[in-house]
Amino acid sequence: MDRFSATTLLPDGLIQGTADDISMQMVLIWGQIKKPLIVPLLRIAVVVCLIMSLMLFMERVYMGIVIMFMKLLGRKPEVRYKWEPLKDDTELGHSAYPMILVQIPMYNEREVYKLSIGAVCDLSWPADRIFIQVLDDSTDYTIKQMVELEVQRWANKGINIRYEIRGNRTGYKAGALKEGLKHEYAKRCDYVVIFDADFQPESDFLRRTIPFLMYNPELALVQARWIFVNADECLLTRMQEMSLDYHFTVEQEVGSSSHAFFGFNGTAGVWRIASINEAGGWKDRTTVEDMDLSIRASLKGWKFLYLGTAQVKNELPSTLNAFRHQQHRWSCGPANLFRKMFKEIITNKKVAIWKKIYVIYNFFVVRKIVGHIVTFIFYCVVLPLSVLVPEVEVPKWGAVYVPCIITILNAVGTPRSVHLLFYWILFENVMSLHRTKATFIGLFEAGRSVNEWIVTEKLGDALKAKATTKAPRKPRFRLHLLELFIGAFLFFCGCYDYMYGRNYYFIYLIIQSIAFFIVGIGYVGTIVPNT
Repeated sequence: MDRFSATTLLPDGLIQGTADDISMQMVLIWGQIKKPLIVPLLRIAVVVCLIMSLMLFMERVYMGIVIMFMKLLGRKPEVRYKWEPLKDDTELGHSAYPMILVQIPMYNEREVYKLSIGAVCDLSWPADRIFIQVLDDSTDYTIKQMVELEVQRWANKGINIRYEIRGNRTGYKAGALKEGLKHEYAKRCDYVVIFDADFQPESDFLRRTIPFLMYNPELALVQARWIFVNADECLLTRMQEMSLDYHFTVEQEVGSSSHAFFGFNGTAGVWRIASINEAGGWKDRTTVEDMDLSIRASLKGWKFLYLGTAQVKNELPSTLNAFRHQQHRWSCGPANLFRKMFKEIITNKKVAIWKKIYVIYNFFVVRKIVGHIVTFIFYCVVLPLSVLVPEVEVPKWGAVYVPCIITILNAVGTPRSVHLLFYWILFENVMSLHRTKATFIGLFEAGRSVNEWIVTEKLGDALKAKATTKAPRKPRFRLHLLELFIGAFLFFCGCYDYMYGRNYYFIYLIIQSIAFFIVGIGYVGTIVPNT
């Protein structure tokens, strides 16, 4: 067998010659297509990306200016809208309090089902003026029994709580919420409050939010702010906190104060049931049923209020897999909704032209589409390619100055994490890969995942167990080939720029490639104990 080695069959000279021939052919092909095809296309891509960067930059500056004026003028919700505390009336008794329905949608929430049920049952509101629904779509029989027993335990304490199930999961969360409003007792209620299974409102939540709806008949929704019980769990949760804090403290606040419109966040909000009915009820045509209802209610002339002082505790996804699924839904859904509602928004005659422009341009185009696409295409594709094609120049203001200002403005939401901005940039660029892919899937309705609904995994009690578990745990790695491929591409471009470039982009490219490699091997997030 030794006589028939690879060297015998294919001599070294031949192997080397073949490799050289292939390399020469690739160089020749690259030289032939570079000037007539690659250079013009890349120049067009640079111009498009610069325009999108400026759109995002102006949007961030605009929101910063609005927030600054709000702070200077002291335009708090209590100033813009009428609000009075609810007081017990000795003559009317509890009839001065409106009837409230609280809905808690669930799906196999083993670790967290007790959190929201317990918190909601402790809400300060007359017991005869509130109904609590636990809408359980669980497919795990053991979990269904556990949830039902928990509901029964609170019912035995005198709490007006109902355990509601249905025969199938049609419409997912939207279907469950819609079905819950059909019950006879639900039709007696004026307002509905929604809390996901890991949300824990303070006992005075209703007393702080309901008066806004009672005294301001034009309001359809009061949205509370989310705060996170596990923000310090790992670097993954810290990065999410930075993005979501900006969303609440800036995006939601600006929409509420300037146009009385923003997207409902799906939980920790109070709806006027009449506005839901007028808007056509819950629909399951996209994976963002909350945003869908918000747009339709807004087009009917209803106004929304964001109440940042009302804060509701909840949990961030602390595993990479859960976070990826969540981001796919949050990116694909809005793009798909924009596709389906663009004509309806344009032709609507009930709202002012400025509100239409805000919804289409600011809310959808810039934040839900351009923001995702430019982050990945510009900084992970076009900029690295410009290293390989020195004929195409990317202006310094577009490659460095504009993204730096955008990043600094983002730090407004979470001052305590300003020292993590560098890591946040790298992480957001990595996640922009999936957000961009999901955005295109939503825009073009490509593939089955356009309506894919995967409930975000919550760890709840598992996090506490993690803190007390002493047994050693091995990290569980899972390869993500797309991240590894992009990481390899960026690393190659970085090395090429180091050897032949003149703009020092290799500093960013190599560091960014490392971030892609880290996510590519799944070494992100927390390690969940096997409990």
